[in-house]
Amino acid sequence: MALALFAGAPGFTAPRVEPDNAELEALFVADQAVRTSIKPEQIADRAFVEKMLLDDQSRRVAARKLLDAGALHTAGDFYAAAYIFQHGRSADDYLLAHSLAVAAVAKGKAEARWIAAATLDRYLQKIGQQQIYGTQFITSRATGPTMEPYNPQLVPDALRSALDVPVRKEQDARLETMTTVAPGRAD
Repeated sequence: MALALFAGAPGFTAPRVEPDNAELEALFVADQAVRTSIKPEQIADRAFVEKMLLDDQSRRVAARKLLDAGALHTAGDFYAAAYIFQHGRSADDYLLAHSLAVAAVAKGKAEARWIAAATLDRYLQKIGQQQIYGTQFITSRATGPTMEPYNPQLVPDALRSALDVPVRKEQDARLETMTTVAPGRAD
């Protein structure tokens, strides 16, 4: 609104809108394409999973080079990089992903709120701590679906909602559905 008041005034220059980094966007599209087209039987295919992990690593290396070169500028750049590093393997990958997501939010990308919460949860679990938002669901043959380790009391539902994270009731319902579809091993 304030810009509209000055548009056309002598000496007024509209702010430059910088496009997202095309190379990073291509990495992000590839990262997401694998995950949106994955079939349940592929999860059990060791060769498929190993290739996906190697491709993820290659994307992280390329994204890191762009980050180190100062080539990330827009909210979209930081958002894309957050997702790429979120699919990492180390605590540092997840912590960097969280920082990138926070930068995306700070630059105005509201859609980055969830990934900011999810990357913090993933980081906490990787370092042996409890997740706090409830974004991470894990299924193992031994236990079946779980959100553990999880401290559901630390963060109230109002904060979860502010970060586009489902509230506890919705999380519990999802876990119940997962338990019905993929129950734990009966010993």
